[in-house]
Amino acid sequence: MKRIIEWIAGLGMVFAISSTVTGEETRRPEPPNFILIFTDDQGYRDIGCFGSTTIRTPNLDRMAREGMRFTDFYSASSVCSPSRAALLTGSYPPRAGVTRVLFPRDRVGLHPGELTVAEVLREKGYATACIGKWHLGHHPEFLPTRHGFDHYFGIPYSNDMKLDPGADFHPDADFRDGQSIGRVRGGEAPKNMVPLMVDEKVVEYPADQSSLTRRYTDRAISFIRQNQSRPFFLYLPHTMPHIPLFASRNFLGQSAGGLYGDTIEEIDWNVGRLMDVLRQLNLDRSTLVIYTSDNGPWNLKNGHGGDAFPLRGYKFSTLEGGMRVPCIMRWPGQIPAGGVCHELAGTIDILPTLASLAGASLPADRVIDGKNILPLMRGEPGARSPHEAYYYYRGTTPEAVRSGPWKLRVTGGSDTPRTELYHLDTDISEANNLATANPDTVARLKSLMDGFHGRLMESRRPTGSLD
Repeated sequence: MKRIIEWIAGLGMVFAISSTVTGEETRRPEPPNFILIFTDDQGYRDIGCFGSTTIRTPNLDRMAREGMRFTDFYSASSVCSPSRAALLTGSYPPRAGVTRVLFPRDRVGLHPGELTVAEVLREKGYATACIGKWHLGHHPEFLPTRHGFDHYFGIPYSNDMKLDPGADFHPDADFRDGQSIGRVRGGEAPKNMVPLMVDEKVVEYPADQSSLTRRYTDRAISFIRQNQSRPFFLYLPHTMPHIPLFASRNFLGQSAGGLYGDTIEEIDWNVGRLMDVLRQLNLDRSTLVIYTSDNGPWNLKNGHGGDAFPLRGYKFSTLEGGMRVPCIMRWPGQIPAGGVCHELAGTIDILPTLASLAGASLPADRVIDGKNILPLMRGEPGARSPHEAYYYYRGTTPEAVRSGPWKLRVTGGSDTPRTELYHLDTDISEANNLATANPDTVARLKSLMDGFHGRLMESRRPTGSLD
């Protein structure tokens, strides 16, 4: 009997040790999945939870109720290519070597030596996919498959551009609207007719733009299902609502916001599809979903432009309407439901934040301008923006800087400079120029901007070039 008791006691000790080693308290948490939805030219107010009265966005509104809205969230540029370079590299556009919109005639792109968030995450075992608009160089050397993405499906630049006649076609490419390989190689390509690519080859020309939002989401859902048993990073940069605008038959003419509203409502419906799949696969609580835009809206009427109200300005401008964008983040159990963050943050912060969550280190051989904003996302008491100042670039020129509630904007060149100073907490619409009454604040912010720009130019990295 004594031996039996000793044997049972020993067996209990083994079980106790086993549970200590393998139990929840010592088990290393699995890294989260990431879905980054990036729309094109969507205005600050073009979502219900940001104030829209004409565009219905029930799925994005639910995402905000279950997550957090960021009211002071910024793109790093008011135009497409630089904003995307900043998002993926965590660096201001001049530092990452992309400072203007790229066109099909260009032989440049995001430098192969740049480190993207996809590369950082892939090193930690993540499956990665880019599904949508790329716009960081359409030649093979610059495509997503050369920048950390396992798979690419989408159009390589803006949908108002045209085909590079030297494009590489898949042998089974689908030619539409009377196009053929002979016509492509032999003549001038029409505007607003763009190629659809899989990885590094064109599979459809011209792309059926009315179906892009749905097809992007179909591909995204397939990617999630295929990689549900491992961590994944899905970058979903939608083509819409960049002009020309397209919506599928089920959404065309349905929005009080005109054709522009149709495109947003279709995006919203497809966001709902993604969220449903996460719930069905029990990935809901292990997936961080971020929704934001690359810059502000076009200043267009007749239902073709977005709404930046109460912000002043539009796309192409360093006014708030050009660079402050809607942002919603959702991660059940990690981001408090119904949260609102008024602290300054931006797309440059996404790389360092996701890297931290994945247990990855940032590179030591380059400057990364973004910061880890996880304390803001989690709503930690007393959490503040990690940015002493945030800089608004127009090409290679710093036109504005924000520090706390103060924003200084200097435009017009050295011959006839115009100096504007706004207190954004009390004047979000930039209506009252306080520069004359606050010379010390103007001098402080100008010194910050000049000093930062000088340091940036010393450590800027090259543009990728075929030449």
